[in-house]
Amino acid sequence: MKVNRTEFTNLISKEMNNKITIYIAIVFLTLNSLTSCKNQNKVDGNNIEKNVVAENVVSKNKEAHKEELTLTQKQIDILNIKIEPLSKRTMSGFIEVNGKLGVPPQNEAVVNTTLGANISSIKVVEGDLVKKGQVLVYISHPDIIKLQTDYLQTYNQLTFLEQDYNRQKKLYDAKVGSGRDYQLAKSVFSSAKGLAIGYENQLQLLGLSYTNIRSGNISKVAPVISPIDGFIEKVQIKSGQYVQPQTSLFEVVNTEHIHADLMVFEKDISNVKNGQLVKFNVETLGDQEMTAKIYAVGKSFEEGPKALHVHAEIENKNKNLIPGMYVNARIITEGVLQQALPEDAIFQDRKTSYVFTAEKEKNDTWGFTPKEVVIKSTSNGFISFDFIEKIEENIMVAQGGAYYLMAEMKKNETEHSH
Repeated sequence: MKVNRTEFTNLISKEMNNKITIYIAIVFLTLNSLTSCKNQNKVDGNNIEKNVVAENVVSKNKEAHKEELTLTQKQIDILNIKIEPLSKRTMSGFIEVNGKLGVPPQNEAVVNTTLGANISSIKVVEGDLVKKGQVLVYISHPDIIKLQTDYLQTYNQLTFLEQDYNRQKKLYDAKVGSGRDYQLAKSVFSSAKGLAIGYENQLQLLGLSYTNIRSGNISKVAPVISPIDGFIEKVQIKSGQYVQPQTSLFEVVNTEHIHADLMVFEKDISNVKNGQLVKFNVETLGDQEMTAKIYAVGKSFEEGPKALHVHAEIENKNKNLIPGMYVNARIITEGVLQQALPEDAIFQDRKTSYVFTAEKEKNDTWGFTPKEVVIKSTSNGFISFDFIEKIEENIMVAQGGAYYLMAEMKKNETEHSH
């Protein structure tokens, strides 16, 4: 096929124009793609930065929320929470001690007999209330009968010997009688008189009346009586049993003067003196707190552990107190000026305790911040404490409602966590 020059030139020009158009399109698309990627990276970078900032704000808000609770004055008034500067008050110190209940020696008695005998009849049981002189048991033995007959014989002889002595004395005084006979009558009469008195004392110890015996009334048994008023604590005999003079038959205790016998260690004894108040609990009586007052401080140390006996008279006694019961006690010492708050102003969670400090904020609101504290002592509804961290002077604190404030703070934390 034959093509002229003009047609060839036009064909080449048209083909070149198509290639240029395609090239320009490719360049345009490439540039557009690059521009889109760049813009997209910029947008993504901005979004990442915004997200980081937002997360930091949320984190800070959460952190701030954990440390502070904000309430309006109206809410505070409804809750009746007083906000005042932290102040000090006189708090009673105390010494923790242990001990047991006891009675003075004169209020305990061990009952036995003055001679060996058999138990004839027992008149009491453990726990019985008895009076001084009341018969606890009757004993019997031939020696009891023999003692009475010996006394009766001696007493009857004494009457004759006294008459003979008086007759010999008159003769001797009139100088018509022998001095030897007078001295012999005097000696025999004095010996018989002393023997009769000895028998009378023995009969009295056995609880027998020698005046009745003089009339010929010989008893087969002798009573054993209580030497004090009190309760029968122990009965250690049985009917028909033979007992020696040193055998303990009964133990009697008078709980009217029951007291707390406390053991105070050497390091604390300088802070203890008569008249101090003691608060104590008896394990068998549960949480009932009792009070006593120190009336005697021992003067010699017990060894192992080295401690002094301190005796305190119980002020609110009851019939359930028994000598030997174990007690936990606190001896109240002189008051010390300490920073303290009412009990409901301190939140205690196991071993951790908090006080809420308060700070005035904008729009008539208050911010409350929990501060950890260490409890020192409790007295008359107040708790003394020390802050874990150093605080500002004249700081304001919530004077109550600690448990409500902590509950609100935890509730807000839960809400923010979701």
